[in-house]
Amino acid sequence: MAFTIKEIVKKTGITAYTLRFYEKEGVLPTVERNENGVRQFSEHYIDCVEMVQALRSTGLPLAEIKQYVELYKAGDQTLYLRKTLLARQKSKVEEQMARMMKTLEKINYKLALIDAQENKFDRLP
Repeated sequence: MAFTIKEIVKKTGITAYTLRFYEKEGVLPTVERNENGVRQFSEHYIDCVEMVQALRSTGLPLAEIKQYVELYKAGDQTLYLRKTLLARQKSKVEEQMARMMKTLEKINYKLALIDAQENKFDRLP
């Protein structure tokens, strides 16, 4: 099934401008066009967009995403390199999550203190 750019934008939440930019930068595959020159996006393209979005959300620079895409295009002989790149990023994300959990614990602690203080005032005659 082929999708229009409008449908891709709706499905992925990414802007048409960003799609074109990512395509120009080589992090998304070139889009096929129909006989009228209208871009026709595939389900695979949506998967690619979602992968790029996931990697970007982890803070992976566009240059490294492009490197990952180039490795993917090169085929199965690059599986180890792709796995290494993703494993390194996974470790970074896990570290970020651990820091965020500590931050959340501190916030929850402070909220509990405030709740305890508020409860003292609620019990006054």
